[in-house]
Order: sequence, then structure tokens, then C-alpha cells
Amino acid sequence: MKFKIIPHQLQFKFEAGTSRGVITEKPSWFVVLYDALNPEKFGIGEVSIIPGLSIDNPIEIEKAIEKYANALVLKPDFDTINSISNEWPAVKFGLETALLDYLQKQNCQLFANDFSNGNVGIPINGLVWMGTKEQMKAQLFEKINAGYDCVKIKIGAIGFEHEFDLLKFIRTEFGNDITIRVDANGGFDESNVVSVLEQLASLQIHSIEQPVKAGQTELMASLCTQNIIPIALDEDLIPIRTLEEKQQLLQTIKPQYIILKPSLLGGLNTSKEWIQLAENQQIDWWITSALEANVGLNAIAQFTSTFDINMPQGLGTGQLYHNNIPSPLTIDKGYLWYLPNESNWNFELLDL
Repeated sequence: MKFKIIPHQLQFKFEAGTSRGVITEKPSWFVVLYDALNPEKFGIGEVSIIPGLSIDNPIEIEKAIEKYANALVLKPDFDTINSISNEWPAVKFGLETALLDYLQKQNCQLFANDFSNGNVGIPINGLVWMGTKEQMKAQLFEKINAGYDCVKIKIGAIGFEHEFDLLKFIRTEFGNDITIRVDANGGFDESNVVSVLEQLASLQIHSIEQPVKAGQTELMASLCTQNIIPIALDEDLIPIRTLEEKQQLLQTIKPQYIILKPSLLGGLNTSKEWIQLAENQQIDWWITSALEANVGLNAIAQFTSTFDINMPQGLGTGQLYHNNIPSPLTIDKGYLWYLPNESNWNFELLDL
């Protein structure tokens, strides 16, 4: 086995508004593991980071990928993956999924099941990015016209009164036929969060992700205990690494949901560990991509499909980029599908 590392700067089709500012591009690195005697046999994984949110140091990340890829070539097994430092969750995710792909030898079919065989789709929410009220309303109609019955609205940046008006409009226009999730990305604080939650409760909002900034354990635990509306932990999970710390966080805060982003948390196996801990405490969960290209999204989606899914997942990010990797992934009427018999992977952009 040998490897190559291919940097790839992903270019958004639009200005993606978040509470951390507007994003127009995002770095990824593709790791290709291949057989030196048969280069057509290869596995590919994506090391994907969100600067300012991912733990991985963007300045040193290529050196880290090279270091751990060299170790994987010498000992190509999951013990090597598990030995990757917790400082590099995205590197761990990328190498773990590259190894899975290489070992399966099925052209990016990491898990063989009804989803990866093209027989069933995964329900997903439609994501409405932050922007002006008019821009957000236009995105909303686009999602609903495309067949989504669950939408996620990013809030906390343009003034809650405008965002509340938009949410109220959705309820007035579509009634309870549409499930509404909101994602605050820590956009509120102790002075206003209870008022915000009470107003959201009046609109039967399904849940709010990360209403206050990560690390405020007592405040978050209090909000979850009040249960004004269900709360989902997101950024609060990212710095937590040991099994004991994970268990302690869930026991202390007792959230209604947790949001799992494998490339931010340290890979598929780590995400599975979170799921087991959450289910042991009757905490529900869903899985979300973190702006990966189709390589990373595919790995996350196929991993997600190994579970009994009971609600929409956050896997609708495959259409964000001008220069994504063409793949069998497609979205139809609020479902993500993998259709290997209708379209193929095309790695020409990466010059494999």
C-alpha cells in the first residue's frame, strides 16, 4: 500500500451565512490509499475542516496527514486509526474512511446495505442558510417546493425579530405539515436565551441546536431541564474526547438530542461511541455532515444507513460546491439516495 494527499479548496455556489460569518470556500484534503502493484485498487477518504470550528490545526494538518498515513501504510488496520491523536479528529475521519474504502474494494461502497445498493433513501432536512429575510424566505420556498417536509433554519445573526417573523410565516403558510428545526450556533446568551426559547415554543419548533456557546455546562443543563423546547448539543461535543468525559457531559446536561458530525468528532467509530452513550441515557440523536465534499458525505451517509433511522438527518450538503466530486449521491423529495447503477464516481478533478 502507498498513499497520496490531494489538497482541494471547495468553492461555494453562494455566500453561506453562519453566526461565525459568511463562508465562500472551504479546505479539504483527499487521502488516497492504493496498491503500488495495482494502482486501480484504491480507497479514498476526505480530511475536511471548518476553520474556526474544527480542532485540527490548519497550518500543520498536511504534516499530520502525512505522518499518520505513513503509519497506516506500515500497519494498515484500525488499531493504527485508533492511535491517531485526539488533536486530529478530521485526519482520523479521513484515514478511517479511506481504509474502509480500500478494504471493501467496492468503489466507495464502504457499507453494503439497502442504501449503498440504491434501494432506499435517507430522509434529510433542508438547510436554510443565514441571509436577509428575503434571501432566507427564497431558500425556504426552494426547499419546500423540492419536497422537503423538514427544514432547518440557521438563526442568531440577523436579529431574532426578523428570524421569528420568518418562522411565524412558515407556520402560517404551511401549518404543521413542515417540521422546523433551528440552529443557533451559540448565537444567544444568558440574558436572552430563555425569552428566545419561549417564543420558539409558541411555534411548535422541533428543536434548537446549540442555543448558547459551547462550554456553558450549567446554563445548558438548566435550559435542558426547563425543556421549553427540545435542545440539541452540537459544538459542545467537539472538544470532548475520552469516554468518561462524554458520559459526564451527557449525564450533566441531559440534552434531548445530540448532533453527530464525524469529521469534527474523530470519525465513524467515535460517533458510534457517542450514539451508544446517548441511547443508554434515552437521548436521541441525528447525524450531520460538516460541509464535506461528496467523498466525506458519502462515507457519513453510508455509516448513517447502518442504523435504524427514525427522523431526518442533516446530510443535504452535497450540492453546495462548484467543484464537488461527481458521485452517485443525489437528493430527491427530501431524501438522499446513492444510485450506483445510474451514475458513477468521477475523480478527474483530483487527477488520480
